[in-house]
Amino acid sequence: MLFRELADTYERLEATSSRLEMTDILAEAFRRFEPSEIRMAVYLTQGQLYPDFNPLKLGMADKMILKAIAFASGAGESFVQELMLKEGDPGIVAQKAFQNKKQTTLFSEPLTLRRTYETLEAIARSEGGGSQDLKIKLMSKLLSNASSSEAKFLSRVITGRMRLGVSSMTVLDALAVAFASKEDRDAVERAFNVSSDLGLVAEELALHGLEGVKGIHVKVNRPLRAMLAERMSSPEEILEKMGGTCAFEYKYDGVRLQAHICNGEVRLFSRKLDELTSQFPDVVAGLKRTMRAESAIVEGECVPVDTNTGEFLPFQEVSHRRGRKYGVEEAIEDYPVKLCLFDCILKNGEDLTDRPFLQRREALMSIVEPDDSVTLSEIRVLSSAEEAQAFFQEAIKDGCEGLMAKSIADGSVYRAGNRGFLWIKYKKEYRSEMNDTVDLVVVGAFAGRGKRKGFYGALLMATYDPDADRFETVSKLGSGFDDANLAALLEMLAPDRVPEKHHLVDSRMEADFWFQPRLVLEVRGAEITLSPIHTCSFGSVRPDSGLAIRFPRFTGRFRDDKEGREATTSQELLAMYQAQLKRVE
Repeated sequence: MLFRELADTYERLEATSSRLEMTDILAEAFRRFEPSEIRMAVYLTQGQLYPDFNPLKLGMADKMILKAIAFASGAGESFVQELMLKEGDPGIVAQKAFQNKKQTTLFSEPLTLRRTYETLEAIARSEGGGSQDLKIKLMSKLLSNASSSEAKFLSRVITGRMRLGVSSMTVLDALAVAFASKEDRDAVERAFNVSSDLGLVAEELALHGLEGVKGIHVKVNRPLRAMLAERMSSPEEILEKMGGTCAFEYKYDGVRLQAHICNGEVRLFSRKLDELTSQFPDVVAGLKRTMRAESAIVEGECVPVDTNTGEFLPFQEVSHRRGRKYGVEEAIEDYPVKLCLFDCILKNGEDLTDRPFLQRREALMSIVEPDDSVTLSEIRVLSSAEEAQAFFQEAIKDGCEGLMAKSIADGSVYRAGNRGFLWIKYKKEYRSEMNDTVDLVVVGAFAGRGKRKGFYGALLMATYDPDADRFETVSKLGSGFDDANLAALLEMLAPDRVPEKHHLVDSRMEADFWFQPRLVLEVRGAEITLSPIHTCSFGSVRPDSGLAIRFPRFTGRFRDDKEGREATTSQELLAMYQAQLKRVE
């Protein structure tokens, strides 16, 4: 198929903010695609070439794409740079530059989807000396055969900023409509949750229908999406929800890792599916020593420790290990860690996601011989709130955040990519007003004044409502930022700038700047109150009010291990509000 057919689809998607309409547009397009090309189209729609866990990224900087646009369009670099300052979007810059481009010659090659994809792959793989010039040359050649619309979306794909408002969930909806039915949506989503690969799911559906996606299972070196937990504020509530008995487990404060072991080789992935193998060679070595399985997928928390006392240290210590390309050996010495394993997802080729929790725990115990660097999480099966509270105090004393409560019922399966009451968090500050932190998404910002002129003066923060698939405002956040944070925010939020409020954001406030909801910050507040301005859980307590966080303060922790939809949910904040000792009804 021609790339312009995909560009036409993107134009239609960009023109609507209705998720249902987006679903219909995508479903119509997917039916037209050749099965051999649908995987490529799905990846490009996400602004990428491969699934999230593949380390090869496009990553072409704005400066480079602007040079390619200037060269291919003949518009000149100064014109293109001025346009960029005005528009802030390489896609619009390309569109305007190519509107005045002279007609291509009769000998121009047609811009097919396959040729486009293969050229982008060549750009991504280009490394070493002269790679920047080669990237610009390849992109220029691609753009030289493009219409203004094609150039617009090529420039967005190459920078990874599609600005279509199409989430993974919308793509799954469209795939179910195109190749199965709405009733089969859960099976389609499960295939994605255990594979983390939308392109694979699309290809299997197009080639083999529903039976194809039912054949997608957990596989070593293909990370699955992490199972998530709900929150509750007391052992009594938790035990009642769990049927009177459950497994209570230490809730460690570290980096959640998914370890894939195959024939003595180990790969580590974060909950966001980033590969962390090179950043934690000590953990890799520890797993090679302690693992007694030919193949396995296990989950654990990588926790910083004081090697002199054996005590756990705050999360900030292990955060120094993230993102390093150099000085890894020094970091191992300065910031030692211990891996505390808590689940086994696959053992010697057998998918355990449909097994109850205690069976998965037994499988974990059967393949790990713990040592000082790799151990099993502390766990007890309890039926008494008093015993649970005593265990909670032990966890706090040992430097943990609190407890995880896990169902031990027959249906306590591993629900990849889902949040639910099979796992429940019980953390140390849930029992009083709001001493606990929450993870909020940046959806907007307000211009800085005075000392903050030129920076963002405050951010508009939101929770996520998974039922409505929207982000609901809960506070303006201006405290807790130092000069370095303020400067970093300009750079971190630049790729997320959108010209108007994102269609997934529910806000009654007008911000000076709007962003797609991606960046997650850890925030601590004094209490949760009712507000007629903010939209979090609006109408749940009073018909004319939502929830707001009073006196919010940034803790200094950017939650780069989470994406927007993994932030604190509106339902969680409502539960926290209802648990406060003081609340306004």
